[in-house]
Amino acid sequence: MAAQQSIVINGDLGSGKTTVSVMLAQRLGVRRISVGDIYRRMAEERGMTALQLNLHAELDDEVDGYVDRLQREIARSGEQLVVDSRLAWFFFTDALKVHLMVDPTVGAGRVLARPDKAETYSSLAEAKQRLRERSESERVRFLTRYGADKTRLRNYDLVCDSTRAQPEEIVEHVIAAFEGRLAPEVVRENPPLILADPARIYPTQEIGVLRDLDGAPDTTPPADEPAPPLRLGHADGHLFVVDGHRRLSQALRSGSRLVAASLAAEGDEVVVGGLSARSYFEAEVGRSMIYDWCAAHGTDLPLPPHLARAGAGTVAE
Repeated sequence: MAAQQSIVINGDLGSGKTTVSVMLAQRLGVRRISVGDIYRRMAEERGMTALQLNLHAELDDEVDGYVDRLQREIARSGEQLVVDSRLAWFFFTDALKVHLMVDPTVGAGRVLARPDKAETYSSLAEAKQRLRERSESERVRFLTRYGADKTRLRNYDLVCDSTRAQPEEIVEHVIAAFEGRLAPEVVRENPPLILADPARIYPTQEIGVLRDLDGAPDTTPPADEPAPPLRLGHADGHLFVVDGHRRLSQALRSGSRLVAASLAAEGDEVVVGGLSARSYFEAEVGRSMIYDWCAAHGTDLPLPPHLARAGAGTVAE
């Protein structure tokens, strides 16, 4: 990566963007800018919550216009920065673009526990719902005005799941990617590199097939050689295996909090047999498959929308 390259960080609400960006700026000795702080000040000046300002911005171009002009000016300055912003990846074309993802319930719990939160919620369920509304409001606004979908993983160079990983761990990975030491063949040539929580990845293969392979020759690389990244699909916020079930199973059994992966396809992109990532996910991932996978690994995956509509929200219920 270029010596004067900036790092821009986007992420789900409650994913730890502030903590990670502060630590990164300190480690690199550069200035940190938070666009979220700018929005919160604007909301306070108008007597609004952050969600109310987001909804207001859908009707008032000046809100986004001011922040956008500011980000463009900062990007043109050439100063090396760490920028915490949900849209900086769109304006900082030459930056290392990092996206943090988190389980929605975990993210809502973190926001609910903040001592200095600008918004208050009566329960975890309310926090989760309000944050979902706020995130969707932003997504629609950015998509309508800029054609920029913040949920599309291909917008980023590095995607990290902060559900269980500690901020210090994520910072080390970001710096390694920034310095070209972390899977440069993916980060630089075929981004994004995804550092996913193995407990949040859906299988597309029956666990029985994996057990049948237990007696097959072990193709795991020697300990001094890094395992090749998994190949994952991404559909409506869910990650699923395209190639690498055995490696994923090993990561779960070893207690890993993160596993490296490349992105095979997402959304409407074709992944297997002419099927889009979304169609493949819905066709291949069934209730019994999730149940058996979770039972074998001691995990608890929530049922995705195409299954939750017909029943409870997690396989444990």
